[in-house]
Amino acid sequence: MLSRLAACTVSASLILPTLSLPGWAGSAEELLDALKVDEIVEIMRAEGRDYGSDMAQDLLPAGATAGWEEAVDRLYDADAMDEVVRAGFLESFGDTDAGPLLEFFTSEAGQRVVELELTARRELIDNDVEVAAREAWNAIAGTGDPRAAQLDRFVAANDLLETNVVGALNASFQFYLGLVDGGGMEMTEPEIVEEVWMQEETTRYDTEEWLYAYMLTAYGPLPDEELDAYIDVSATPEGKAMNRALFDGFNHMYEEISYGLGLAAAREMRSEEL
Repeated sequence: MLSRLAACTVSASLILPTLSLPGWAGSAEELLDALKVDEIVEIMRAEGRDYGSDMAQDLLPAGATAGWEEAVDRLYDADAMDEVVRAGFLESFGDTDAGPLLEFFTSEAGQRVVELELTARRELIDNDVEVAAREAWNAIAGTGDPRAAQLDRFVAANDLLETNVVGALNASFQFYLGLVDGGGMEMTEPEIVEEVWMQEETTRYDTEEWLYAYMLTAYGPLPDEELDAYIDVSATPEGKAMNRALFDGFNHMYEEISYGLGLAAAREMRSEEL
């Protein structure tokens, strides 16, 4: 599985004032709405459909058959994806106070940040834009560029790289498991783990490059002081809880889809053998 499937599932992440105002009431559901999770899911659906086409060309001798396309459409159902993400988020977020986060995300500044993140994610669906974004990141990586240093601090504060790599590897494991359970190949679980772990280095490299390319694109319009505030707030208890809950929700969604893709690929392989 391509690690970009799990990269930046925290794309609607947190920025809020260092000091929150007392008395702000709100729910985690309202927070998800302020983050425009439904729009994030729609973007991921578009990414997934493109990925399904690429997978068919790479994996299936007959390519994207009608049966495969039907399975991809079913697995990347926006309503079902949104339901899984919300359930995972709410379970993880628990009774964390959403007030400080809502205080920002319902503000003009907060909505501007969310729109920047959504716009960047949409733009990177285009392969040419993604390649250009990766090149832009590689041009400043390791050069001491101040914005690159800020992004490094942001990634460290949110543990974005490790969490995304783990999510990508887990999704890959689920895909292989679906292939095996669907009769497309024979492997034991230890063999699947070994196979997935062999992908770790490549997955880490691809994830890191995509993640920084995305952030450079999304946060390019933000002044340094706003990005610094973003980084500072990431270390707050509410911020960490939100970040963790977003990963839990989106990674659960990807794992379910990956397993389903494995089953669908196995069915295609078996039908070709008949």
